[in-house]
Amino acid sequence: MQALNLARYALAVLLLTLLGPPSQAQVSVRDDRGVVHRFAAPPQRIVSLLPSITESVCALGACARLVGVDRYSNAPAQVDALPKLGGLDDAQVERIVALKPDVVLAGTAARVSDRLESLGLTVVLLESKTHADVQRSLGLIATLLGTPSEGDRVWEGIQRDLAMAASRVPPALRGQRVYFEVASAPYAAGMASFIGQTLVRLGLGNVVPAELGPFPKLNPEFVVRSRPDIVMAVQREVQTMPGRPGWQGLAALQQGRSCGFEPARYEVLIRPGPRMGEAALLIADCLAKLPPAPAR
Repeated sequence: MQALNLARYALAVLLLTLLGPPSQAQVSVRDDRGVVHRFAAPPQRIVSLLPSITESVCALGACARLVGVDRYSNAPAQVDALPKLGGLDDAQVERIVALKPDVVLAGTAARVSDRLESLGLTVVLLESKTHADVQRSLGLIATLLGTPSEGDRVWEGIQRDLAMAASRVPPALRGQRVYFEVASAPYAAGMASFIGQTLVRLGLGNVVPAELGPFPKLNPEFVVRSRPDIVMAVQREVQTMPGRPGWQGLAALQQGRSCGFEPARYEVLIRPGPRMGEAALLIADCLAKLPPAPAR
């Protein structure tokens, strides 16, 4: 019997030698441009070139694998100590290469991706315009990290916060039409954006229809003509809106039916990542403090 056990042990060792390590260690993902990336093992050295991606990596429990981030990544606090590698249009290629990352994670709009790939780096590109994009990105990054179930955990947490936020919105505000400004040109968050989808989850409408795209640049007169019931933007822009030609007549501004967010909180609202549920709660908290909607 002992000889039989020894023979079985020897056979197992031989098979392990021939077949190599378990296949579970290998990782394969398809990024949002359709490129399939294969890794012999989950990447241990990661560069993130988008704040929402940085937050996603950390929310998935892998902050320690980050070796560098873009200049705008500032959450969670521990990423402040990492090398800052530029922004969307001026990524510091030489410094990124010098960090020897196993993978670079970036948005699909990153112009530096071709250059990095020509230098031998693996670049995974992610889209992040809608809730579905965020869910897919969380799942992809979690798979890349070798912890696929973590993506579901984080997404479920976002859904719980969205539901909680919806329950806090005063019933009288249901259906109110929002103008949500993302930049003062003005650019707005339309119904097709992740912000617009969050507003829908909260029972609100949007003055920017889906057919205009996720974040369209608007003619300022469009906003005046649309007569939003509620205005949302970073606080400094809300304060200066009455000085824009024609905007002083907007009832939402006259009646104080606006949400001006401090910059740190506003960042949470405009980042499509693991804090989308927190963003919804911030919006709900502001809505609860607004004056009652006038009768139509």
